[in-house]
Amino acid sequence: MTDPATRRAVLLATATGAAALAVGCGSDGGGGGGDTSTTSGQELARTTDIPVGGGKIFTDEKVVVTQPTKGDFKAFSAICTHQGCTVGTVADGTIDCPCHGSRFRIQNGAVANGPATRPLPPKQITVDGESIRLA
Repeated sequence: MTDPATRRAVLLATATGAAALAVGCGSDGGGGGGDTSTTSGQELARTTDIPVGGGKIFTDEKVVVTQPTKGDFKAFSAICTHQGCTVGTVADGTIDCPCHGSRFRIQNGAVANGPATRPLPPKQITVDGESIRLA
């Protein structure tokens, strides 16, 4: 005679199966090289696309490019250092996160207004003629 399944055994089996299913359905971003959105050398924009005193967000590449002064281009991660939201706008000299109101300076990514306490990390770009590319 076999013992009927206990409630604990059924719950454990269900939880284990659900965990395995969740892992199987997860993203492929585990370092397998599947993310080509930040490919080195990829053209992001033309220099004329980036306004002086402003910037442009490239959500697919997770990069924001700014032009604090004419001909001076900067790039930063577009992921807010507070809780990982993608920044939403570049206006009035700051890169603004829509989630909790953090703002970062377009010159250096420094925090202009919290709750973020860390600056946006810089990203490497090259400017070749009219082309702005990921380095």
